[in-house]
Amino acid sequence: MPALRADADEIRTLFSRAMSDMYRVEVPQYGTLMELVDDTNRETLRQHEQLRASLERNDELERLNVERHGAIRLGRADELFNMRRIFAVMGMRPVGYYDLSVAGVPVHATAFRPIDDAALRRNPFRVFTSLLRLDLIEDESLRAQAERILGKRRIFTPRTLELVSIFETEGHLTVAQAEELVREALDTFRWHSEATVSLEDYKRLHDAHRLIADVVSFKGPHINHLTPRTLDIDAVQAGMPQRGIAPKALIEGPPRRDCPILLRQTSFKALEEPILFRQANAAKVAGTHTARFGEIEQRGVALTPKGRELYDRLLASTRQAGATARDYGSELTERFQAFPDDWSELRSQGLAFFRYSATPAGIEACKSHAPPSSLDDLVSAGFLRYDPIVYEDFLPVSAAGIFQSNLGTDQQQNYAAHSNRAAFETALGAEVHDEIKLYAQTERDSLEQALVQLGSPHLARRAMA
Repeated sequence: MPALRADADEIRTLFSRAMSDMYRVEVPQYGTLMELVDDTNRETLRQHEQLRASLERNDELERLNVERHGAIRLGRADELFNMRRIFAVMGMRPVGYYDLSVAGVPVHATAFRPIDDAALRRNPFRVFTSLLRLDLIEDESLRAQAERILGKRRIFTPRTLELVSIFETEGHLTVAQAEELVREALDTFRWHSEATVSLEDYKRLHDAHRLIADVVSFKGPHINHLTPRTLDIDAVQAGMPQRGIAPKALIEGPPRRDCPILLRQTSFKALEEPILFRQANAAKVAGTHTARFGEIEQRGVALTPKGRELYDRLLASTRQAGATARDYGSELTERFQAFPDDWSELRSQGLAFFRYSATPAGIEACKSHAPPSSLDDLVSAGFLRYDPIVYEDFLPVSAAGIFQSNLGTDQQQNYAAHSNRAAFETALGAEVHDEIKLYAQTERDSLEQALVQLGSPHLARRAMA
C-alpha cells in the first residue's frame, strides 16, 4: 500500500504551527500577544456584523486563527536560493521585491507566500525574507571579514536539503517525510544564545549597522518575529501596556480608517538577550544582543496602481512635513483625508481591488430577464456584490520603520538608492511574482465567474473589456 502523500497546504500548516509553538517557548511575551489578539478579534467580530459576514462569505474567517507572518534575515546568495526551494515544498512562492536600502536598512527582500485563493484560505502563512547587502558596507576590510564569517556557516541540516531534493524529484513527499522536513527545517529558525564571533568583532559589525551584526554573528537566521493578524490594531496597541507589554510609539502604515487599506503594523520592543561571544583562547565572554520582537498587523484592501500611487504620495507628503512623533499621527490622518474612505468610492474610482460574486437575487432575476450590460449597472441593481481583496504583502517603508525601531535606535543610515532586483533574482534562482498582477487576476477571475452565473460567457467577456 503506497504511503500517504502530504499536500503543500498541509506541510505549510504543520510548519507554521511548529514555528509558533517554538517561538512561544522562546519568547513568552508572544503567547501573551496572541491572547490579546484573539480577544480583540473576538470582540471586533461581535461588534461588526458586516465585517463578519464579509469574511464568512469569502471563506476568510477561519484563516484568522492560523494567520501569521514571520521574518528572517539571510547572509548569502545560496542561503536565499535554498530557502526558496524549502518554501516551494510548502506551496510558498516569492512575491514582490523590496529594496529597504532606501530607508536606511542594508537589505533587499521578498515575501514567500501562497499565491492562489484556495491556498490562502487554507493558511496564508508568509515569511518576509531579507538578504544582507554586503556591497553596502563601505569599510572594505569589514565587508571582507563579514564574507569570511558567513562563508563558514551552514544554516540548513543536510537532511533538510535531502528531503527537498526528494520532493523536487518525486513531485511530492509522504506524510512521514513532510513531518521530518518540518522538524529538520525548524532547526534553521531556532534562537542561538552563542555567537560565532568575538565580542570585539560583533561590536565592529554592530557599529556598521545593528542589522549587519544580527545577520553575520550567529549560526543561522533566527526567526526575529511571528506576527498575528488583528482586525483592530488600535485596540491591540492600547491593550498591550495593560498586559505588561511596551508597544512602539507609532503604528506604521496608513491611519485608522472605516475602510482599511494595505497594511498597518506595530510591535513590542525588541528583547535584550544574553549572548556568549567566542574569544581567541576558546573562552567565552558574556554580552547582549537585541533582535527578536513581537509584531502585530492589520490587513486592509489591496490597492490598484492608481490607489498605490495616491497612498505613496500622501505618505511621502506626511513624512516631508517633518512632524514630531507626537504629531505624526494627526498629520497622517489629516493628509489621508484625500484618500476616499468608502468602499463604493474606492471601487468606482479604481483605487482598490475587489472580489465579485453574484447575488441570489441577481441569479434569480437573470433567469427571466437579460441582465444589465455594464458592471456599474449590475452593481447598482444588486446583481453583483463586491468585497475587498485582502492585501497579502508588505510595505517597504513600514518594514524599515519596524526594523529601525526594534534595532533599539533612531539611527537613520542614508544609503544611496541601490535597488538591484536583477541580482536578487539571480541569487533567488527565480523571478519574483508581481503582486499587482496577482490581485488583478483574482479580481478578473471572480468577476468572470460571477457574470457567468448571471448570464453567459459572452456577457463576462463584454464586461471585462
